[in-house]
Amino acid sequence: MTAQTGDPHQDDSQLGGVHLKYLHHCPRQLWLYSRGYRPEQGNESVAFGEAVDATTFTRRRDIDLGEARIDWVTTGAIVHETKSSRAPSAAHAAQVRHYCLLLERRGITVRGGIVHYPLIRRTTDVQWDAAARAEAEADEARARAVVEADTVPERLPRSRCRGCSYTDYCWGD
Repeated sequence: MTAQTGDPHQDDSQLGGVHLKYLHHCPRQLWLYSRGYRPEQGNESVAFGEAVDATTFTRRRDIDLGEARIDWVTTGAIVHETKSSRAPSAAHAAQVRHYCLLLERRGITVRGGIVHYPLIRRTTDVQWDAAARAEAEADEARARAVVEADTVPERLPRSRCRGCSYTDYCWGD
């Protein structure tokens, strides 16, 4: 587990996909992450996800936006995200919507997104329209509120923490 020092809010105008994923998974996780607490390096679930990402769709190239890294974008501006999960999650769709919003702010006309689940050979479509844009903007505002809070959010029930790399922080004695 590592903790980085410096401004606890880093550059809070820069929200990446991880921020949105953590917002949906656990606001406490987002708050800790925004302050440089990074136990992910030693987590087996994270390592497994990185291995799945590295070994699937190997012909694609990441798109680095600075604050976010998109797995890839296909012709027609369709955002693609790969997940090692065996079940679709609202956090995954929120992450793709956030990427759509970031691309749109850069003047790119985005058509939507697809979340790929190679372990179960399934995909889910993520719509990009006015409602999705509003949802992405609302998520962004919620994430900023969590990051800017002076106190750590309450922990979730322990049953929701299985596999989380932040478990020791939240539940350790």
